[in-house]
Amino acid sequence: MLNEVDSETTVSSTGPVAFVRRHWVLIVVLIVLIGGGALFLHHAKVQNAANTRPVFNFRTNAVSVSVATVTKGDIVVRIPGLGTVTPLQTVTVKAQISGIMEKVNFKEGQMVKKGELLAVIDPRPYEAALAQAQAALTRDQAMLADAQLDMKRYEDLIKQDSVSQQQVDTQRATVGQDTGTVASDKAQVKTAELNLAYTHITSPLDGRVGLRQVDPGNYVTPGDANGIVVVTQLHPISVLFTVPEDNIPSIMDQVKSGAKLTVVATGRANSEHLADGTLATTDNLIDTTTGTLKLRADFDNTDGTLFPGQFVNVSLQVTTLKDQIIIPGGAVRRGAPDGVQSAFVYLVKPDNTVTVRPVVLGVVDGETQAVKSGIQLNDVVVTDGGDRLREGAQVELPDATAADVAKARAQAQAERKNAPKNPNGFRRRNGQGRPGGYPGGGRP
Repeated sequence: MLNEVDSETTVSSTGPVAFVRRHWVLIVVLIVLIGGGALFLHHAKVQNAANTRPVFNFRTNAVSVSVATVTKGDIVVRIPGLGTVTPLQTVTVKAQISGIMEKVNFKEGQMVKKGELLAVIDPRPYEAALAQAQAALTRDQAMLADAQLDMKRYEDLIKQDSVSQQQVDTQRATVGQDTGTVASDKAQVKTAELNLAYTHITSPLDGRVGLRQVDPGNYVTPGDANGIVVVTQLHPISVLFTVPEDNIPSIMDQVKSGAKLTVVATGRANSEHLADGTLATTDNLIDTTTGTLKLRADFDNTDGTLFPGQFVNVSLQVTTLKDQIIIPGGAVRRGAPDGVQSAFVYLVKPDNTVTVRPVVLGVVDGETQAVKSGIQLNDVVVTDGGDRLREGAQVELPDATAADVAKARAQAQAERKNAPKNPNGFRRRNGQGRPGGYPGGGRP
């Protein structure tokens, strides 16, 4: 019995219960620390979410917006189009005579000048042909000289009645035949010289050579379809593009007046400026299948930015409108503030409230919008944050100084205190009870 009691006592002193009894204070401290850490993290998360929720300034109930001042300036009328870079000259260099390609004198992709040697065909057969033609010319020239001397003798003898008239006429015919033979020989010499010159193939223009089509050692003929190499002129270069037929009258008016229209080429994304050029000419017929007219613009391309066959976006600057009322394009909104679908802006009044102002739009140039009517010079319009606005909403300008903001808030508070009460016995707040509201109805 004593042994059993001792064993139970030993187990209880070394088991989990004994461990908890000895370290219960440490366990309680750990539980408190874990709970406090979890509570701190939850509070920090809630506080961070509250700090990053920029909806309204609840002290003044104002909406933070970005604004712009209505200004006056020039705006360019542009006609966009799609174009392809097209060389003014592209030449496939071919052999003019048949023979063995002896040497290729260019590297693929090399820039060459007009008259620069590109390739050489074995000239020996043509050198021999030239020598043969020159020898025949020398022989026939000697025969012509002998016939002319005989003709002179016959003419002297005919005066003495020593020869017949028939002999004189025959000799005159012989001189004519020899003269024709000499002329033919001279032509043969020129032909042989030309063929010999054709053994040296030169570039017909300034440009860049493409990939070589024939290797040295091959037999080439004038009938080879691919030729030896293609030479393409890179500068100046042109862009062929199309414009809708509705824009043709305004373009032709400028062309007839002698104006040089500027053409701007940009990349596929329409963000990278490539080059500036001028309108060169227009086609003489509208494509009836697409309703477009093809135009050509010339570019210097001295830096090689434009590459043959490249697809580009084109902007044709037709004219410039002077002294236009202009605003940023982001200020224009579309809706039905008066029940009629139209374009409008949020106009900021001196008391930092906004009103819906319908506008009649003019020409747009990139991010700049011309306005025909509806606003005036030096008016202030909202450019960003308009989705949270309604008629009469209070706004806060981010670029205002602290004194201006405080003054605007004090003025807004004074107006709310002095505002008459409605029949229900409370003051109207933030435009509630006013006619209007959001252009489409609802609340922010």
